Amino acid sequence: MLNFAENKSRYDDGIDRRLSVAPMMDWTDRHCRYFHRLLAPHALLFTEMVTAEAILHAGPERFCAFHSDEHPLALQLGGSDPRRLAEAVSEVAPFQFDEINLNVGCPSDRVQSGRFGACLMAEPELVADCLDAMQSACDLPISVKCRIGIDDMDEEEGLNRFISAVEKRGIKLIYLHARKAWLNGLSPKENRDIPPLNYDRAARLRRDFPSLQVFLNGGLTTTAQITDEAPHFDGVMIGRAAYKTPYFLAELSQQIWSDALPDRLDIAVRMTSYAASEMEKGVRLHSITRHMLGLMAGRKGAKIWRRTLGEDARIDGQSPALIQEVMKACLEMADSEKAA
Repeated sequence: MLNFAENKSRYDDGIDRRLSVAPMMDWTDRHCRYFHRLLAPHALLFTEMVTAEAILHAGPERFCAFHSDEHPLALQLGGSDPRRLAEAVSEVAPFQFDEINLNVGCPSDRVQSGRFGACLMAEPELVADCLDAMQSACDLPISVKCRIGIDDMDEEEGLNRFISAVEKRGIKLIYLHARKAWLNGLSPKENRDIPPLNYDRAARLRRDFPSLQVFLNGGLTTTAQITDEAPHFDGVMIGRAAYKTPYFLAELSQQIWSDALPDRLDIAVRMTSYAASEMEKGVRLHSITRHMLGLMAGRKGAKIWRRTLGEDARIDGQSPALIQEVMKACLEMADSEKAA
């Protein structure tokens, strides 16, 4: 079992945040989240980041639709104008998200040019104003996702200054990517790997701010690794590992909630049913299967699984039954090898 830190001042909203799946652009859309929900029935899921301006200009329907089974679900917003963020929060109220998160961690040039994401760590009072405005616009828990610093910011004083500013506004939930973001000189992809992880600094933050819940994010890929870090944090947020090796979510759910490990064929059958329903609405099969390519990672048949769902699913008119058919073929292949 994973033994997370005990925090007597937990946010009393009924959401168990010991495991969450990070917001990832182009990955954690509603089809991906439905798939992840089958693997981790209790995990907190996050939308892709959507800007406040996009919601206010194009309407929330385009960005905020989701299946009821996705709950608990957090919406991640990007922005730096307190008034516009509050307006966006009001606009999405009918969708009944479980939490709203402010992105203060994305290092991309496009995000910086819009004055949001990681660059806002240099403006803690502005971030505090944004969060205050968001809280005034709804009764939902408001959270922050940030880095341990940016560029030459001191990881100790700089991060403490930032967190102090948001804590004073009543924010209790911090999703902390435990590495700096270098806004000058590194690409977004490089920012996910090159700056060193500093879990010790993340753990010190939680000790320094005992009223907060701090959730560790960044580089978490194995159960053993999370077992070591769990006692220092209130939960973990899994990013790329949840996407590339999604069965990892099921294994973590078993460790946290004693959930039974789901049968891969059952997952395929349920995704077949989901795909059939979505395709009736005009969704392409590949828009769903592209998120499932890692389900057989490390197992016999993984190559066939990836090729079929990555390539054959693109063919116009392809049946959603392809999902369970190829899973059956992969499992039969594995059984035949064991028998031999």
